[in-house]
Amino acid sequence: MQARRVSGRKVRYAVVGGGWISQAAFMPGVAQTGNSEMTAIVTGDPKKADALAQTYGLTAFSYDQYPEALASDLFDAVYLALPNGMHRDYAVPALEAGCHVLLEKPMAVSVAECEAINAAAAASSAKLMIAYRLHFEPATLDAIARIRAGEIGEPRMFTATFGQHVNADNHRAKQGYWAGPVPDMGTYPINAVRNLFGEEPVEVAAVGSRRPESPYPFDGTVAVTLRFPSGRLAQFTVSYETDGVDAYRVTGTKGDLHLQPAFLFGMGLSGTLTRDGKAERLTYPSVDQFGGQTRYFSDCILHDRPPEPDGEEGLCDIRILEAVERALATGQPQTLAPHTRSRRPDSSQRMELPEVEPPAMVNAARPDS
Repeated sequence: MQARRVSGRKVRYAVVGGGWISQAAFMPGVAQTGNSEMTAIVTGDPKKADALAQTYGLTAFSYDQYPEALASDLFDAVYLALPNGMHRDYAVPALEAGCHVLLEKPMAVSVAECEAINAAAAASSAKLMIAYRLHFEPATLDAIARIRAGEIGEPRMFTATFGQHVNADNHRAKQGYWAGPVPDMGTYPINAVRNLFGEEPVEVAAVGSRRPESPYPFDGTVAVTLRFPSGRLAQFTVSYETDGVDAYRVTGTKGDLHLQPAFLFGMGLSGTLTRDGKAERLTYPSVDQFGGQTRYFSDCILHDRPPEPDGEEGLCDIRILEAVERALATGQPQTLAPHTRSRRPDSSQRMELPEVEPPAMVNAARPDS
């Protein structure tokens, strides 16, 4: 089946998964995009279905009714925000039905699943974008531009820390490695350094910590090292067991760029650029990152343009996450085949929609609550 054509001036979305990220971030921002609207909700929770349908004027479907929803003419695209292990099973049918897909990261739980999703997109020519919201965020794009312009000289190393407390009752705490801190949080520093360095790693090493009293069936804290073809090194540590921390630093031959906060939403990101011992404070507006990425994706659909954070971008991160899993299991560094990414985010993707106030949640809670 060929990709769905949008008859009006707005792309109609079905929200698949009514959890915290959908309710707190995606759904409130759609109205201000100017080119997007919501028309359906797919959820397994009847209370969410009723409440969200009433609040936003949506048609509600259960997960069992997903094929029926895809066969309807109620929407052109889906925003898919289900647990990672469910991504392939819901993205592939949508793409096969010609429905455009905005898919939350990480893209899937294996390279094979990513390849299946990408094959479905190619077969239908429906648009597929992975929801890397920071590809449209001012601080992130400015950091990439400054590194490319040589403002810190030749970048040589990257370090990042990203931690939070995740409640043991949250679904992220119950589904093994692929719902744990490395795919959930490590995707951010991995994606950041790949695009800051403009190259793909060739070796991955990792060390994990699993405390005896930990409620998690996986390593609650993990440290990862990536080696790149140029000899550059990147290190990051992620944790479900710490107070909130969110920062990265990229250091070059002539300077240093530090962002803190670096990965979160609902606040303005900020940082410091240091050159020749002189520090310059960098501040950026607080923007609606979810509304911005939705506006960009809808624009790609309406004007038949390929989105930048596409399925290849998602797969590039997943092959690294797979290598981290192998490194943790074997205790040995893992070699990655050389790979060249054809596209990178650039300043033309910058979006500055104003921040929105999250509404009251319906049967959904932050991971740390």
